[in-house]
Amino acid sequence: MGIKDIVALVVLAGIWGGSFIFMRVAAPEFGIYVLVAIRTLLATAVLLPLLIITGGLSQIRHHWFAIALVGLVNTAVPFVLFNYSSLHLEAGVNAILNATAPMFGAIVAWLWLGDKLTKSAIVGLFVGFIGVAVISQQKLGEGEVSFLPILTALFATTCYGIAASMMKKWLQGVKPLAVATGSQAFASIMLTPLALATLPATMPSSHAWLNAVALAIGGTGIAYILYFKLIADVGPAKAITVAYLVPLFGIVWGVLLLQEHLSIQTIVGGALILFGVALTTGVLTKKRKRRT
Repeated sequence: MGIKDIVALVVLAGIWGGSFIFMRVAAPEFGIYVLVAIRTLLATAVLLPLLIITGGLSQIRHHWFAIALVGLVNTAVPFVLFNYSSLHLEAGVNAILNATAPMFGAIVAWLWLGDKLTKSAIVGLFVGFIGVAVISQQKLGEGEVSFLPILTALFATTCYGIAASMMKKWLQGVKPLAVATGSQAFASIMLTPLALATLPATMPSSHAWLNAVALAIGGTGIAYILYFKLIADVGPAKAITVAYLVPLFGIVWGVLLLQEHLSIQTIVGGALILFGVALTTGVLTKKRKRRT
């Protein structure tokens, strides 16, 4: 990758790491469903003009049902679940748990699509889940958090894994921007009734609004554009390495902006998860082959 691509990768990781900060601040005032609806509506507003310019709108019409399902599984449900977990877990912990998505993606692809799991991938899954257990034990040991927020975060990343297989099976050849825009739009439609039924009793503060808009426009709209640009420039295999940087930024932003404290146990658990993801996705194996 060139310098420009590396900068784009770091900026993207910084934005996505910051998303967990935005959720942590905005969710208590907006509520779970309203915040997600704002996020998907504004993200659609950012992505739709670009899709129209690039001529991908017709693909949404042709594949609307599959894209709507992806919108449910890849956007509506996981966004709601992460909003809930952000009410109880630090932004850094949520960012670490988010990194398990490729692990669940590998499991779903193996069960559904028949993709092979190598020995190193199986070891990676085992190591990654040990990391989750370490973090869970530490959080439960504090006595302030039940297992439910951790479980919802993991279910959210499982949804990402399911959606990846859905896209591979049903939407190959469809522009990624069309899938992203359509999924945000359909998620907005699905979530609007829930959002209207759970409107906050008082108007959220300007600080909460600022974080909600940053989450929608920056963490979803602009981030997707950056991500698809990286895929086009350096390929999906290199673009996906952003997953290894997001937890780092989530931790750094949490410490700097919210004065969060992350224990050694959480950091060790996070390192195990990232090492497990690297094994599961074959990143370490590919590097070893290149050296050979």
